[in-house]
Amino acid sequence: MATIQTLHILNKSPDHPRAARCLEMVSEDDGLLLTGGGVLFLATGHLSGPGKVFALSPDIDARGLGEFKGSNAELVDFARMVELSLEANRVISW
Repeated sequence: MATIQTLHILNKSPDHPRAARCLEMVSEDDGLLLTGGGVLFLATGHLSGPGKVFALSPDIDARGLGEFKGSNAELVDFARMVELSLEANRVISW
C-alpha cells in the first residue's frame, strides 16, 4: 500500500468553516478520514477531489447514514483508523 503523505482527520460538519479549509488542503498524495460530524459529507456528495477518502463506519451508523456506505469512501473501523494514522507521514486533525 502506498504511503499517505498527510492524513487529514475531519470531524467537522459540512457547514463548519474549518471543514471547507480542510478540503482545500487535501492533495493527491493525502488521505481524508471522515469522523464524527465529518461523515455528513457522505450525504452531501461534495467529496470530489484529490486524495483517498475514508469514513469511520461506527460514526456513519451512529448518524443513520447506512445508505451512504456504498459511496466513494472506504469504510474503516477504529483499528484501521489507527493503522492509517501510523502509515501517514503526518496527521492533521480538523
